This record gives sequence, C-alpha cells and structure tokens, in this order.
Amino acid sequence: MEKKTAENNKEKMPRILLVDDEDRFRESLSQQLSHRGFKVYQTNNGEDAIKIVRHKNPQVVILDQKMPGMDGIETLKELKKIRPEVQVIMHTAYGNIESARVTGKHDVFCYLEKPCNLDELIGMIKMAAEERIYALARHEIPIVKRNSLKEWLFGVQNARPGIIILGIILFFCIAYMPTPSAMKTFLAQKKTGTAGESISGYSEYRKMKVGETISDYYSAKAKLYKKTKTSDGKTIKTPYSANKISFRAKVMVGVLVIAALFWATGALPIGITALLVGVLMYFFGVLPPSQVAKAYAKDSVIFIFGVLAFAAAIGKTGLDRRIGILLLGTSTSLRKFALIFAPLLSVTASFLSEHALVAFIAPILMLAYMGAIKSAGIKKDKGLVVMLLLMLTFCANIGGPGSPAAGGRNAVMLGIFSDYGIDISFGQWVKMGLPFVPVMSITIAIYFLMVFRKKILVKSVNVAAEVRRESEKIGKMTPDEYKAAAVLILLILMWITMSSSVGMGGPVILALVLLNIVGILTWKDINSIHMDVVALYAAASAMGYGLACTGAALWLANSFISILPDFLRSGTGLCVSTSLITGILTNFMSDGATVAAVGPITVPMATLSGTSPVMIGLATAFASSFAHMLIIGTPNNAIVYSMAKDPETGEQLITMKDFFFHGFAVFLLSMAVLWGWVFFGYWRWITI
Repeated sequence: MEKKTAENNKEKMPRILLVDDEDRFRESLSQQLSHRGFKVYQTNNGEDAIKIVRHKNPQVVILDQKMPGMDGIETLKELKKIRPEVQVIMHTAYGNIESARVTGKHDVFCYLEKPCNLDELIGMIKMAAEERIYALARHEIPIVKRNSLKEWLFGVQNARPGIIILGIILFFCIAYMPTPSAMKTFLAQKKTGTAGESISGYSEYRKMKVGETISDYYSAKAKLYKKTKTSDGKTIKTPYSANKISFRAKVMVGVLVIAALFWATGALPIGITALLVGVLMYFFGVLPPSQVAKAYAKDSVIFIFGVLAFAAAIGKTGLDRRIGILLLGTSTSLRKFALIFAPLLSVTASFLSEHALVAFIAPILMLAYMGAIKSAGIKKDKGLVVMLLLMLTFCANIGGPGSPAAGGRNAVMLGIFSDYGIDISFGQWVKMGLPFVPVMSITIAIYFLMVFRKKILVKSVNVAAEVRRESEKIGKMTPDEYKAAAVLILLILMWITMSSSVGMGGPVILALVLLNIVGILTWKDINSIHMDVVALYAAASAMGYGLACTGAALWLANSFISILPDFLRSGTGLCVSTSLITGILTNFMSDGATVAAVGPITVPMATLSGTSPVMIGLATAFASSFAHMLIIGTPNNAIVYSMAKDPETGEQLITMKDFFFHGFAVFLLSMAVLWGWVFFGYWRWITI
C-alpha cells in the first residue's frame, strides 16, 4: 500500500528536463532532484533537449543559458515553438540584469543564478508546474490523462475520444438506417395545382411547379441530377430519386445529432465541430460546395461577427462602463441585480437588439466579477460568474416575444405570415407577447437566487459600485467615447428602421467601417475577436438550412406531432405542442433556422385544424426564444461564452455543461410560464 502511494505521489511530481553542458553539475543536480521524487531527464546540448521535449513532454525545463553550439536562448525559442506551454527556468553562472531582460522577451518563467539553493529551485519548479496549467488553458491545449481506458475515453474538455466515437457511430446509424415510410411519403408529395392548394412545410415549397415532388424540387435547388443517355444518344438530366434524397435528409439528422452531442459535451473544440458540420454536408453531397459555403455566410453570421467586433471597440473607448451605469445603476446587491436589472434588460431587449445589449453588458459584468473576487481575496467564484452571465443571456433571450423588433426569428415569422396572407401589426404583436417578458425574467431571477444562494463565495456583491468604480478611473467622456456613442445611436436607429430591408449584418458592418474612419477601431482589434464563436453560429445557420431544404426538419416536426394525442392537435393544445417542438429544436439549431423550418408547417396546420394561425405562429416564434441549453441556439449565448474567460489565465469560466444544466432548468420554466401565463392565461381574454 505504501509502495503504491509512493508511486502515485511520484506520478504527480512534475517531469523535469535538465539541460547543462557542465557534466558534474548536471549529474549532481539530477540526483538531488530524483531523490526528492522528480522524474528527471537530462542532456548537455540544445539539440537533444528539443528531441526530449518533443517525445517526453516534460513540464519544466531547467536550461543553461551559456552552452556551446545552440545556446540557451536559441534552445528556448525552439522549445516554445514545439511546446508553448512548457515552463523554462533559465539557469546560468553568468547572470546579469541584461541577460534577464533579454530572456524575459522569450517567455521565461524565472531567472536563477547557479549554483542556487536546492529548496529555492524546487519551490520554483513547483510554481512553474502550476503556471503550466494556466498556459495550457491560454493556448487551448487539453490535458488528456491516459492512466486507464475509461479515463482516456472520457477525456477532458475539447478532447473526449469516447464521445467522438459515440457521435460517429450515431451518425452512421442514422444516415444508413432504413428510410422511414413517413419520410418517403413526405418527399413524394406533389403540387397538384388545384385551387388554394399548397404543400404544408418549408415556405420555399410554394415555389414548386405543378406536378413537381418535394424530392424533385430539392434536386433542382441543390443541382443534384443523374445524367442518362436516351435511345437517340442525347444526354439528359433527371432528378435524383426519392431514395437518394431521403439519404441526404437522414444525413442532416445525423449532422444535427453529432453536432449537438459534440457541442453539449465539449468533445471537440467549438470551432472544429463547426467545421465538421460543413465537412459532412460537403462529403455526403447534401448541397453543392458553393451552396454549403453560402449557407455559412448568412446575414446572421455577419451580424454576430460585427457585434463582437463592435463590442471590442466600445470596450476600448470605455463607453461600455457608462452604458452599464445606466442599466446597472440600481444593482447594489445580487438581489437587486436579479429582481430589478433582469426584467429591465428583458423588456429593453424586446425593442432593441438583445445581442447588442449582451455584447455591451457582458464585459461590464466580467469587470464587476473580477473586482468582486479581487476584493474578497480569492482567485475564482464559479457560482458568481455563472449567475451573473447566464442570467444576462437567459433574460436577454426571453425578450424575444416582446415585439417584432426583438430578433431575426420574429422577422422570419412575419415573412411566413405574409406567405399565407396574414397581416399582424407591431402593436398586435406587442399586445400578445410583451406581458410574458417581465414575468418570465423575474422567474429566471428567482431561480438563480434560489440555486446559488449558498454557492456564491463572495457574500457582498455591489455590481453598481464596481461599474462606477471602473468608470471613475477613466474620468470624463473622451472624444472617442462621443464618437463611439454617436455610431452606436446610428447603429440602433438603423437596426430599428432598416433591418427589414438591409438585414441586421449590414448596419453593424457599416458601423465598423465608421469606427475605423474616426480612428477608434483597428484591424488588429477585429482580429482579436473569438472566431470560433463566429464559426459556430455559421455552422448552426448552415445546419438549419440543410435540415430545412432536405425536409429533415419538417419530418422531425411531423414525427413529433403525429405521436401527440388529439387534444394537442388543435386550439390551445396545438399551441402547447407547437411551442414544445419549437423549443426543443431551437436548442440544437439557430432560432431563425428553427422558425424557418417549423413555422411554415405549423401555420397551415392551424388553418386546417380551425385554430388561429396567428396564435400558432406566435407560439412558434415565442418558443424559439428559449434556446438556453446550448451556445449554438442564439448569439447571446455565444457572446457570453466567448467573453467568460479569465483575462489573466485564459481559463473558460463558464462551460457548455453549465449552459446545458441551467439552460435546461430555465427552458422548463420558460415552457411552464408560456403555457400557464400566456396560453391558458391572458390570451383567453385578448382578441386577435
């Protein structure tokens, strides 16, 4: 037992590489460190040191600065190229201030003259090993333990081999399973051309020609043809068979499953999973390469890229702190933050871009968080940062039902209404949706207060004071702040007045150009944003488009609705079932894509069942705001995730597990309030 304990302790000790050309000194120091329990590799030259670092991966290198051939500085540079996380203690008998300054340029952990006290050296080695953990986080390098097969399969964040294998198996099982008869029937539907006839489903199916099946229409749209020769030698193009089209629909279902699984568990880095979506769409022929690329470059993707860059500019000028004082001025305690700020934010998000609000406020809350833990003398407060930032994004999400201006998903629903000859005014939408918003935001606030009341380490958090303290540091408003404020006001006005014609992405890109012209935003600032988040939302958009155009999303929705009892297929019951399927799907694909895929089938279903199509359409749009569980559902989640990083260590403070756990709870609460307060509540007394 004692032997096993000793082996475990030795396993925990850092691996050390000792590089020194003085053989007697190196051998002596190696023996002393080995007696203290360290695993020590040694060499007398830089070339061999590079090989050892490549193959043995020591955590700490004790490197002599003066060596023949490749000296310490040259060796250091090469080691950092191979293993940027390795910590180097520069050891030399020729130390002086200048050499310390030079080595400092190359990311040296510390500089010691030899011979130094052994205990002092060991203390530095242990500190360097701890710093290596933070370096791994900064460089996004996963720490994979291989002590057992189970441990290796489970892996760590961004490297979970077991989940990756499971995802691959699920994908191929779904793609190559027998085609369900319901999918075959759906793809074989024809447009007959009878009076008032239209195929329920994806709104673009209205563009189908008479006699054309859904599989024919998809083949033409995706340019999927089979070339055959006629008896007279002519080459003609015939659409792909329904069987081949159904295979592509199943592939998209598999893509949905594997992407959702990887994003939820962190099996691969977010950006890599985002690329995987496109890879699968390319290689399984869901769409031609040009159309896959086009699906990745939607307006919503340009929008989130622009918002992240614009937020960087606002933060650079300090204007975000001043905006924070207005919105967070009453948040002198966590209770006031939850019960006053949360509903204020949600209602504001109903009329202004909730993504922009989150992008502006998230950095302020991070400042408040960092100030709070610094004042409390602790390194991290997981409960506090999760409560602050997740409450921010969830309350911003549920601002969506408040008005048509709340997000692109609402614009999609307005377009679907228009396709089916339904007009709804701005005021009617507000009357139907705004009463939901403050009630839901207070419900979210109460949830977080109850769940985190004993988990938060910092007992007194004055967000308003923290924000005000940061604002006082920068003094009066500068010319750059006035310029940024003017561009911000212009941007909001463009979003309110022009988004229906130029989209959400166009105005924010124009704002970036203006910020550069007035000397605030540089290209370097733009390069600093987290492109993995942009790639993620692009993949979600592409996945949503692929699901919709292949018919996979509609087949999923139909499959769900077909198993419902009769009382959930019309009236308020249909509102409940529609919102449930929308709410579930919106957590695994972008909110706009969900409405685009589900909305065109729910609206005609309402007409067939004798239910108000406005009620069903709004139920669909409202539930698309409940994308709380994964960061792909809405840009709000993606923005918060990208900003929830420790600025000093690079550690990801909020994980996808946090999103899924608390997002699932808030999703259930959102459904309960929607059904109880809206469908079975005030909607019964509102005339539509």
